[in-house]
Amino acid sequence: MQPIKELTQYFLQEEAAGIAHSGGSYLAHAIGVYRDLKSWDWDEEAARAGLFHSIYGTEIFQDFTLPVSRRNEIKSMIGEQAETLCYLNCALRRRPFDAQVTQTHGPHTIDDRFSGTVASISTKMFDHLCEMHLCDWLEQVSRAGGWDYRRKGYRNIARRLGGIALSKYETVFNSAPEQVWFDEYLWPEGVSR
Repeated sequence: MQPIKELTQYFLQEEAAGIAHSGGSYLAHAIGVYRDLKSWDWDEEAARAGLFHSIYGTEIFQDFTLPVSRRNEIKSMIGEQAETLCYLNCALRRRPFDAQVTQTHGPHTIDDRFSGTVASISTKMFDHLCEMHLCDWLEQVSRAGGWDYRRKGYRNIARRLGGIALSKYETVFNSAPEQVWFDEYLWPEGVSR
């Protein structure tokens, strides 16, 4: 595995570092997710998934997308398990994902928007995905201002995980304004992503 400084250089090489994201830069957000996962007691190898969590683009964030044909390149830099977590985070369709969050036992599935297939994953992998996905949102929501986007879904993820995830969710959302729009899957116009 490459040192973290080399991994951040990768974003510069790919001309992704300065891309606007959630009221800051894409690289600053990615580093924030990595650091937050470390503070949530993720080990170094697993936390690297946070740095690359949206490397292939997500259902909402499309300003920088590395083609999935380059997955092996990312695996060689951060490890297979971390890359798989990144891929799943990028591939998932959010409505079906949110519908499974309250399901306590597997199998869990990911509706893969890249392949058009449904993939089964273990409950352990699903929980890791939930944790990274929530950490990603909590790192950016106060800057982005999209407080109502999937508010119920993120609350359910925090409740599923409990512990530090629930504590961080409550800390961040204690400053949230009252919910004003209720189609939680539409991103509001005029709010940066």
